Amino acid sequence: MATEDQRVLRTRSNLKKAMLELLQEHPFGDISITKIAEMAGCNRVTFYGHYNTSAQLLTDIFRDYLDELAQQYKNSFKGIQTFSLADPARIVPLFKFVREHQFVFSLMLMGELIPGSQNIFCETIQSISRNDLELKDGIWFDTEAVNYYETYALLGLMIYWIKEGAQTSPEEMAVQIAHLYSTTLGDIVVRNNGK
Repeated sequence: MATEDQRVLRTRSNLKKAMLELLQEHPFGDISITKIAEMAGCNRVTFYGHYNTSAQLLTDIFRDYLDELAQQYKNSFKGIQTFSLADPARIVPLFKFVREHQFVFSLMLMGELIPGSQNIFCETIQSISRNDLELKDGIWFDTEAVNYYETYALLGLMIYWIKEGAQTSPEEMAVQIAHLYSTTLGDIVVRNNGK
């Protein structure tokens, strides 16, 4: 069973690598299943054993990167009880990770290769804010509205940054978003100390 699982993971990894390599040279719509399979060292039947469409494969790639982005964010407040939104340290890892994987995030956030991929990005961040964090001081309006405000502000700044070629440092971008957040929201409490 473990050997079979390793083979499945290896095949999926090869398909993902092939897709990303092809996307660097060709528009998404021009990449056939046959071409992906050939580059991954398998055949169409193997491809269809894992994915129904190339869009499903790309969605899976995006999910991998978003899962890692979420982990980077969670690690930034692990073991602490509270932090200030004016402190950009929590956001720097997000910008660093996006810059490191700028190509994938430009596909995810700049285009409409996968409809709704911007929303999936925001939902990833929102779920952390919803489940792991809370505002220290109560506010007079719905915290879910605040959650949307925070995450879509981050999305907007990320899109702008990628569009500009990510020339501004991750640290400076984090300072900018921290300023936007802190002017209205105050301090954040980490539930369960980030465990």
